[in-house]
Amino acid sequence: MASNYTEASIKTLSSLEHIRLRPGMYIGRLGNGAHAEDGIYVLLKETIDNSIDEFTMGVGRKIEIELKERSLRVRDYGRGIPLGKLVDCVSIINTGAKYDSETFQKAVGLNGVGQKAVNALSFTYRAQAVRDGETKVVEFEKGKLKKDARVTKSDERNGTIIEFTPDEQLFGKDFRFRAEFIEDMLWNYAFLNRGLTLTFNGKAFKSEHGLRDLLTKELSGEPLYPIIHLEGEDIEVALTHGNHYGEEYWSFVNGQHTTMGGTHLAAFRDALVTTIRNHFKKDYDAADIRQSIDAAVSVRVQEPVFESQTKTKLGSNDIGPQGPSLKEFVGKFMQQSLDTWLHKNREVAETIKRKIEENEHERKELAGIRNIARERAKKASLHNRKLRDCRLHLGDRNARAEESTLFIVEGDSAAGSLTSCRDVQTQAVFALKGKPLNTYSLTKKVIYENEEFHLLQAALNIEEGLDALRYNRVVLATDADVDGMHIRLLLLSFFLQFFPDLIRNGHLFILETPLFRVRNKKKTRYCYSEQEKQLAIEELGSTHEITRFKGLGEISSGEFKDFIGENIRLEPVSMNHLYSSDELLSFFMGKNTPERQDFIIENLRVEKDLVAT
Repeated sequence: MASNYTEASIKTLSSLEHIRLRPGMYIGRLGNGAHAEDGIYVLLKETIDNSIDEFTMGVGRKIEIELKERSLRVRDYGRGIPLGKLVDCVSIINTGAKYDSETFQKAVGLNGVGQKAVNALSFTYRAQAVRDGETKVVEFEKGKLKKDARVTKSDERNGTIIEFTPDEQLFGKDFRFRAEFIEDMLWNYAFLNRGLTLTFNGKAFKSEHGLRDLLTKELSGEPLYPIIHLEGEDIEVALTHGNHYGEEYWSFVNGQHTTMGGTHLAAFRDALVTTIRNHFKKDYDAADIRQSIDAAVSVRVQEPVFESQTKTKLGSNDIGPQGPSLKEFVGKFMQQSLDTWLHKNREVAETIKRKIEENEHERKELAGIRNIARERAKKASLHNRKLRDCRLHLGDRNARAEESTLFIVEGDSAAGSLTSCRDVQTQAVFALKGKPLNTYSLTKKVIYENEEFHLLQAALNIEEGLDALRYNRVVLATDADVDGMHIRLLLLSFFLQFFPDLIRNGHLFILETPLFRVRNKKKTRYCYSEQEKQLAIEELGSTHEITRFKGLGEISSGEFKDFIGENIRLEPVSMNHLYSSDELLSFFMGKNTPERQDFIIENLRVEKDLVAT
């Protein structure tokens, strides 16, 4: 029987109550900081964005960020929030100066929401503004005003200081900031704002060459030709080709990293194809032109419209109210700038032409093999034998679709344990049979010739790119022994070589499973390290017993449920600070056995047996 629907059912929430009840509308996701897109980094980004807008307006060339445990402090040297409006600007939604297009042209934050969300979602929040020899401080707790100090004299430089600690009630007791994610964020700000210096706990981030510096830092191998760097009014582009598979883009709008792309990136991809076709006077396939591309594009538009408050995807179609469409604007810029550049640099132009023709040749060669592999899979119904699928997938219109996870396990034993206790709504299992093939130095043809890799690719649905990826998290769940580590390495090599975008976009993880179970008659503790084991021994006393887990199949389904549920421990696989994946793969997966053997001998550690007798 349906519950009564009366006037009493209708509720009106304050803006503070709404932000705390529905944080996803404002910061996208919560998370504990293990992923670069988790909400705690959005809180930092929203704070820095305001400082960036000051710099864009020509005020304040330095922004200081400090992290102490789980609290952040952001100090800029802009004009400072007007003292009489300080409380309103950080706590009353839809309040700000960015509705005035004369005050903030081409700003990131236009909705008067960001800093209010930071305040509402923080356990403690402090804002201080300094303007022309005067200062004011306000303090909040969970969005509620606790201290509103009067204006006092100050000899500090003008600017704004924001300090906040995310609320563990929302983000979990184990949340923490990862320095590498913050550093990546700050590098992006530096690349897009030449002349600005950002510091993070004293470390400086500054760029002289903009997007060219970004590509130089992010490339995971040597480029085929020197980076092409093009600049115009309200647009900057850097591009090159590599030897990897797929397309890799970094796109930005008004300094905001649009990780999901949008209309500006679509305009760039189309413009690149059109310009190359016109330059070489040949109707190349778009996929052949863009295969192995590494490119960064930044545009500045008036009054941008993003598809969510987190601003990860641009929805605007125009450069401004009176300006041309983005497609027209970007297309004209590329046709003029890139075409001219290629005419002046004939050697690079010929390199690009050869690369496109190589891509075309490989694509046609793969077409026949791909069809044969698909027919073979259909006839043998191999897909169902490998994959125990879940019901919800990434992209489904369901609140839990982002939880969709594929566990890649070794053997039927581990698959059985995991399958029996998984959440069938969001958790799928793909079972390997033995050790997969070492794919180093092999071409993409191996994916279709090797049954296991072909079916894994099909399960993920990433043959044509990540747009149709079926799972938000792809988790390597191998045993904690030598064979398990070897299988993990082979799988990492496979993804790094053929699907690096899966790693770059934060979808690949390693499942941490307990190494030890320490228990007595009253308590049981699962330990993920030697240190945790020692703490458990101290807690449980002399009557304890220890079990060492080496394989996932040894862990009962009843126990396993805890390790893949709310308490799941996932280590994200990242390409941060990796200069060359080619060199890495060559050393660990190539045929340089003597060099690798010497490395192992030089770094060998002998430890006592960790298993208690």
